[in-house]
Amino acid sequence: MTLFEKDGRLDLSRRLFLRGTGGGLLMGSSLGLVGPAFAQGGGAGNLPELPRSRPTGRPIPEMEQEMPMEPGRRLGWAVVGLGKFALNQILPSFAESRSSKLVALVSGNRQKAEQVASRYGVDTHNLYDYQTFDRIADNPDVDVTYIILPNALHAEYTVRSFKAGKHVFCEKPMAVTVEECETMIRAGREADRKLMVAYRAQFEPHNVEAIRRVREGEIGPLHLVTSDHGRILDPKDPADQWRMVKSLAGGGSLYDIGIYSLQAARYLTGEEPVEVFGQISNVKDDPRFREVEDRVAFQLRFPSGAVANLSSSYSTASVKRIQAFGEKGSLILDPGTEYEGNKLTVQSEKGRQEVKVKEQSQFAAEMDHFSQSVMENRNPKTPGEEGLRDVRILQAIYRSAQEAKPVTLDVTASTR
Repeated sequence: MTLFEKDGRLDLSRRLFLRGTGGGLLMGSSLGLVGPAFAQGGGAGNLPELPRSRPTGRPIPEMEQEMPMEPGRRLGWAVVGLGKFALNQILPSFAESRSSKLVALVSGNRQKAEQVASRYGVDTHNLYDYQTFDRIADNPDVDVTYIILPNALHAEYTVRSFKAGKHVFCEKPMAVTVEECETMIRAGREADRKLMVAYRAQFEPHNVEAIRRVREGEIGPLHLVTSDHGRILDPKDPADQWRMVKSLAGGGSLYDIGIYSLQAARYLTGEEPVEVFGQISNVKDDPRFREVEDRVAFQLRFPSGAVANLSSSYSTASVKRIQAFGEKGSLILDPGTEYEGNKLTVQSEKGRQEVKVKEQSQFAAEMDHFSQSVMENRNPKTPGEEGLRDVRILQAIYRSAQEAKPVTLDVTASTR
């Protein structure tokens, strides 16, 4: 594990992972920042200056293996960063993919990369570290790079991937500044390669069903959305250590999990907000929040008159709730953005009912969507422009909190 990898608990089988129970093994926790990073291996064009450190990687214990399906017409993916999220969610999801296959790995720990490769059938010639990353340009097996690194590194590795001739699937938030988002979009256009941001909730079956019911008017005209996302930030967890460093995370709970609340309001209303108002509060003298914010309460106003009351928190018990209220009824997703086990309940003129939705991997769905978009040369559902919109709004929320007044948004702002 390295500061550049979202690492922590181990269990490569999604079916064995004990969600919400803290199951699995906790990795060592040294941050290991040692000098300027990536001095070799290519730069990032006109990217703004980004924090740089040389990753060292962490070892892993024994793992369960879940092999992917037999290959058909599938694109080759390289996963960049072998941390907790990659190991526990993304790599196992290739087993459920029909258009995407795992062909390469990038990690600061060679031994870990080899262990993971052996369990997923990845050729050892397709293993890279952060200094040799740019050699991926010479690998015809790799069509897509999946960037799973701390937020401040998304822009650099996206641009380097485009320079290597690869399409890019990038974790959210897309980047830490509007300028970095714009650089990423421009680099993709110049390379004639596609860029998609990993907004998994837009592919999660319960959320998809909720959007359908709102669009079809089941609860009447939508007037109010509420969404709360909170959890405890744990400085002992390697996956949370970089989240306390503003130069790597870009922000605190708002950037990390508040983006789920923001996304819910946008995809349920189907509108772009015209005004935001935000308030930030921290636990007094808590060392976790020396650089990043804890709790954020923010409100969005939409052109239709709909309002969203949203929040994010790093100091409250876990919550992942989304609610929509219309003239004829309401719906609630609680939980709404878990990896598995989400629930959708609808209150309408017909009464209250829990909607049964067929579970399927939201991770495989979003990866396959991007692979199919590349193969069919069409725009993906959540392109870079979608990520840019969110970062613009997040920045406006910070500004509103700082100035203690609402901030007007330009819904016609260019994403070109």
